[in-house]
Amino acid sequence: MRILVVGGGGREHALVWAIRRESPDAAIYCAPGNPGTGGLATNLPIAPTDLDRLADAADAYGIDLTIVGPEAPLAEGLADRLRAEGRAVFGPSRSAAQIEASKAFAKEIMGKAGVSTAASGTFTALREALAFVDRQTEPLVVKASGLAAGKGAMVCATRGEARAAVTAMLDGGRFGTAGQTVIVEEFMPGEELSLLAITDGAELVLLPAAQDHKRLGEGDTGPNTGGMGAYSPVTLATPSLLARAEQEIFIPTLRQLSRQGVPYNGVLYAGLMVGPDGSLRVVEFNCRLGDPEAQAVLPLVGSGLVDCLWRVARGEAPSPLSIMDAHAVTTVLAARGYPDQPEKGAAITLPQVLPEGVVIFHAGTSRDADGTLRVSGGRVLTVTAVATSFADAQAQSREAAAAIHFDGKVYRRDIGWREVVRQKLGV
Repeated sequence: MRILVVGGGGREHALVWAIRRESPDAAIYCAPGNPGTGGLATNLPIAPTDLDRLADAADAYGIDLTIVGPEAPLAEGLADRLRAEGRAVFGPSRSAAQIEASKAFAKEIMGKAGVSTAASGTFTALREALAFVDRQTEPLVVKASGLAAGKGAMVCATRGEARAAVTAMLDGGRFGTAGQTVIVEEFMPGEELSLLAITDGAELVLLPAAQDHKRLGEGDTGPNTGGMGAYSPVTLATPSLLARAEQEIFIPTLRQLSRQGVPYNGVLYAGLMVGPDGSLRVVEFNCRLGDPEAQAVLPLVGSGLVDCLWRVARGEAPSPLSIMDAHAVTTVLAARGYPDQPEKGAAITLPQVLPEGVVIFHAGTSRDADGTLRVSGGRVLTVTAVATSFADAQAQSREAAAAIHFDGKVYRRDIGWREVVRQKLGV
């Protein structure tokens, strides 16, 4: 099989790694890829949103299966373009990708489907948005409706903070076009959970549950980021909770999309809030594998991934996955100044030998002509450790992260801290 993975971040490196592990004889291409994917696949210097060149590459390399990693090319219609040419593509259409590209659209779908989410208002005019904020109780959440690289949600402790966030988006241009429509919603207490379903729009297969860590600092402090680490599985995600998520969240959403003439094909990511009373409410939907969730979840798939993606890409029901009885913890290493103004250019030194079960996935890296590895993005590397116990996986991920060196390295040493608390409490 000849497989093209579109994208160049940590998620795409994890996809390429998982495919190579399962299908050692496959011809794998990655566009544009990164220094990590270059050791496992043939990197093609094509931007993920250059639809014309990607379509030409699919022809030139005789691609059998295209897997689209990031949300931006999906929102621009890459899957539609390739399907129109008769190609098997794993990833939703442009219309279906609006579930992530437009939070206003997602709210509409959830409302019609009866899926529980935060009460909210949607605004394009500043005056109306500020008047709405003034009528709400604190705290509040303000979100850019469009794509903002996972950084468009702001938790505001006071109405004053919410007013400032709304003004920054609608009047100050923060997040650009993504912030031209703003969602103001109630704050939902509880614990977040990431669930990823591979689906043909009717049937679905759940990947192991994960928990992301959005805040920059330890103890969940500091600004929201695209994600500073994740772990999987999560003991909070009991079999009964996962069954409820299928029946209360995924199936109603997929059926509503279909009713509106927007059938879904690919990964549907549900960011859920598990309330103190056990309730399930949707924080957000994404139209692709999470990042860094993919780096924690994909290493736990023992077999069946390529066949499952291949079937869904051809419009068939997803096939079962074999999931390892193990734990994975992923630690993100970011650049100084992330998420607002990451500093780029620092040289990176990686450990020459890694412990068994530890993998380093590249995200924001590049190589000089002389081979020097350098920082080229906000989130630079992700370190995943897989072990038989959560404690071992957490320790090994943290230790491997500490062994990587570059000037300005920022990372959290407490990935999975909620799991540690649960284990101490015996729940």
